[in-house]
Amino acid sequence: MNTPTTHVLLDLDGTISDSEAGIGRSLVHAFTECGYDVPDRETIRSMIGPPFEVSFPKVGIHVDDIERVIAAYRVRYEDVGLFENEMYEGVPEMMEALRSAGHTISLATAKPQDTAIRIVEHFGLTHFFARQVGATHEIGGRRTKGEVITHAMHLLGVSPHDRIALDHVIMVGDRDHDVEGAHLNAVDCIGVSWGFGSRDELIDAGAVTVVDHPGEVAGAVAAAYRSHET
Repeated sequence: MNTPTTHVLLDLDGTISDSEAGIGRSLVHAFTECGYDVPDRETIRSMIGPPFEVSFPKVGIHVDDIERVIAAYRVRYEDVGLFENEMYEGVPEMMEALRSAGHTISLATAKPQDTAIRIVEHFGLTHFFARQVGATHEIGGRRTKGEVITHAMHLLGVSPHDRIALDHVIMVGDRDHDVEGAHLNAVDCIGVSWGFGSRDELIDAGAVTVVDHPGEVAGAVAAAYRSHET
């Protein structure tokens, strides 16, 4: 019996790169431009990862005004902010270790897909990815992490009805919505502590484990699949 291919889905913001500077400055620009009070730094950090239509109402932006604020954000972010971004130390080695173990690696981010592809290319990581999947721009399209993971699995040929195949897909991310999106697709999630979420947030959401450095990810993936086989 052939062993199924292991598919590792990687988040972008807070997992591959520290994007706080560019996202934060672009949010400040958008709030100011649209006449809203600028939240404090911790509130802005909490907004990195989930779709803005989820986080904006929590800071007082009316649902009917979300698209206008997102448009103001993109004016700065798409030109300047996306490159105000630093790859975490150890990420290229993490990618090489996953590839050397025979896994496929795909990007699964709630960031708009075209933007995510530009960032991956900027960091010189494109060649590692079998698929690069992100959100669509329109509200009501592919927006949540669950929807992104569903689409990534479809592109990888993983059936939602094949339990063995699902046991060989794992999400790696830094926020609770990464874990929740994985669970909506009946797959596990490894949490990473170096991003924008907390260890408690990830554990409470149901991450199978939380690792503290990119160098630990390949081992955590291997351990997750050994646990499925026992």
